[in-house]
Amino acid sequence: MAKATNKTRQTDAEVDAFIAKAEPERRRDEAHALVAMFQRITGEEPKMWGPSIIGFGSYDYKYDSGREGTSLRIGFSPRKAKLSLYLMGAYCTPDAQTEQDRLLGLLGKHSVGKSCLYINRLEQVDLSVLQQLIRNNWDLMNQRYPE
Repeated sequence: MAKATNKTRQTDAEVDAFIAKAEPERRRDEAHALVAMFQRITGEEPKMWGPSIIGFGSYDYKYDSGREGTSLRIGFSPRKAKLSLYLMGAYCTPDAQTEQDRLLGLLGKHSVGKSCLYINRLEQVDLSVLQQLIRNNWDLMNQRYPE
């Protein structure tokens, strides 16, 4: 089966230009801080995925159904209401999920979705815990999808 065309694909858009338009204004500072944090942890340059996600690295996947595609390994979006962090690695193993749950208990004010972490403001979370969450998820994605 051929690779499906995902809605969220890597683009040639400029990350800095996207960040410059982020609202409210504090989102720009938070986005720059997150780019620096993600770069430090991943060693990857930020790339735009779709119109609003800043991603680091990519991986190819194939489901049992035969559907396959390419997605970002890890990333975030500085949305107006909340920062959305895309952390998919903890779903690789039950032990990883247990560790993620433990760290989330230490993080500070946040909410979660299936593979998203939502933060209202960076100042409301423990940045060292956030860095560990990012590092763990990056490492787990690299284990599950080696290059």
